[in-house]
Amino acid sequence: MNSFVVGDPRLCIGCKACIIACAKAHREKGKDKEYDHPFHPRLSLVETPGITIPVQCRHCEDSPCAQVCPVNAIIQKGNHIDVIDELCVGCKSCVLACPFGAISVTERPALGAGFRLEIHGGEDSCEKQIFRVEKCDLCGDDEDPACIKVCPASALRLVRGEQLEEKKMSRRKLSAKRL
Repeated sequence: MNSFVVGDPRLCIGCKACIIACAKAHREKGKDKEYDHPFHPRLSLVETPGITIPVQCRHCEDSPCAQVCPVNAIIQKGNHIDVIDELCVGCKSCVLACPFGAISVTERPALGAGFRLEIHGGEDSCEKQIFRVEKCDLCGDDEDPACIKVCPASALRLVRGEQLEEKKMSRRKLSAKRL
């Protein structure tokens, strides 16, 4: 079973430390170094008058995003769902399929450098922009994702597959005792 990060809206203070840590972690790992826009967090903060909570990929077991990807760029990798950037064509099908709104589209101008899009019937041309998708990857091989490590309110926690199974079994036992 896949691991995922879950936030507690009762604890989140909306400081955005998780967003900054996420972008920084991916920048340092080299995933974003080649692009002109270095700030690409893999989570977003949902803010309402009563609740603030980070939202990111839940690494679904039967991932709707992976099912709709026409080039199989979204795959199971270890204990999480990952995007193979080199395969992604930026079609945005996964963005539409994700029930959590956890996939972002990112412009990658460096990848299209040198390719000019000529507009027929005019003298103008523009540089072709290439888009890719990004989502939480649990910071790859790290013990705990960067967002969890920096949260001053301890509002984020990593739920591992085995923990989920244990919780499910304990609830079943508790339910059986009540009968």
